[in-house]
Amino acid sequence: MLLNIKELIGEATEYDKKLALEEKKPKSWCKSVSAFANTLGGSLIFGVSNEGEVIGLQDADHDAEKISEIIKTRIDPLPEFNLRFHKTDDGKVLIILDIFRGDETPYYYSADGVLEAYVRVGNESVKATAVELKRLVLRGKNTSWDTQLSSYKMSDYAYSKLRARYKKWTGNSFDDKDMVSFGLANEAGVLTNAGALIADDSPVRWSRLFCTRWNGLNKAGGAMDAIDDAEYEGSVLYLLDEGEAFIKRHAKMMWRKLPTSREELPEYVERSYHEALINALVHRDYLVNGSEVHIDIYDDRMEIYSPGGMADGVQIQDRDPLTVPSTRRNPLLADIFNRLGYMERKGSGFEKIINGYEFQVTFDESKKPSFYSDRTQFRAIMPNLNYGFDVDELDVKKDELDAKTNQSDVKVDVKDDTEVRKNRIIYLIRINPRMSQRMMAEESGIPLRTLQRIMKEMVENNEIRRVGTSQKGHWEIIE
Repeated sequence: MLLNIKELIGEATEYDKKLALEEKKPKSWCKSVSAFANTLGGSLIFGVSNEGEVIGLQDADHDAEKISEIIKTRIDPLPEFNLRFHKTDDGKVLIILDIFRGDETPYYYSADGVLEAYVRVGNESVKATAVELKRLVLRGKNTSWDTQLSSYKMSDYAYSKLRARYKKWTGNSFDDKDMVSFGLANEAGVLTNAGALIADDSPVRWSRLFCTRWNGLNKAGGAMDAIDDAEYEGSVLYLLDEGEAFIKRHAKMMWRKLPTSREELPEYVERSYHEALINALVHRDYLVNGSEVHIDIYDDRMEIYSPGGMADGVQIQDRDPLTVPSTRRNPLLADIFNRLGYMERKGSGFEKIINGYEFQVTFDESKKPSFYSDRTQFRAIMPNLNYGFDVDELDVKKDELDAKTNQSDVKVDVKDDTEVRKNRIIYLIRINPRMSQRMMAEESGIPLRTLQRIMKEMVENNEIRRVGTSQKGHWEIIE
């Protein structure tokens, strides 16, 4: 008889199967207990072969007692777990051991005076690296790397990038006291790691950005491997600006004629690569100090790489990126970027990267952005929308227009474009309701008069409303 694994462990996202309880080799299964507690939780099923065949246990009551006893003596600290029995239709008994995600990490397996911590990588339980162990220790202390105090003093560094962006976004000045209230420094003027990352001349030397425009489809494209490359170091705000500028220098623009105008066909979507680069800088693992963020542009795609896998340990290629819950590895840094208007608290970066592409004229499923992660890296892969595309397939030829006797028959559907712009306006209102229309136009790329017209229509349609005066009031979204 074959067991329906999905039916049995439907409530568990991770699981291991064991044919029998190995009392004399507890490490063979206790490492999974450690890994589940250190990562997202999971289940161990005893009495099932690796092929999914139900064998059952000869003495399930005895095995259950031994499982509980071994966990209590071998795993430190003791994780939260639950033992339950499962009886099949033909009377075979299985034991299901549910291990819950722990808050007192790391959870070690102890044997012969040696402590070892394990984590889940795909469907395996592997020994935690030194970096992963540091990360688990921080999590067990309910803290993160970016909130830790550094060895640097606030008085030794300038913050012109931070002050300029804050002034532009909020209209207010950024004072030294805000450094403390934002969590960038303590009362004694010592910077947190986030504060050190934000400084103009950031002392976090491994916080760098490497950009390369490769010649061809890979890193060995011929006699001239790289067409252009650049290395940047300094404030993460500076890295963001320079990274986007590098992409814009190498992103070509095609266009097609419309009856009364022309439509631009970009190789890459600015909103998409903006989100991908922010994610790489904000959510990278800064405990990995021998690597940096990379932007690699090939003929057919762009890849943005950041050190460290997903913060919660999942492999993004095995999940639907639109349903993966937001887990912030560097919550303080993410909060700063939110206050500066670069990102949202709710963590919708994957959705924005994908949706930005889906609204493009040259988009099809083969050009959909994809993501890859393992325990050491995360990559966002964004295809070149114009690679292998013939603009003449979309071009409206002038002689065809001239041949039309009734020019009113030629229509340009702008409905989708208007909806995209409405969504941008709503997004900007959510993160800063006091933003002026001129500032919204600058941030969204929508011409000011067009933005004013759309917002007027949104007010008339009861989608948004203005509260207060034009100078001191704010916008509200009508849900």
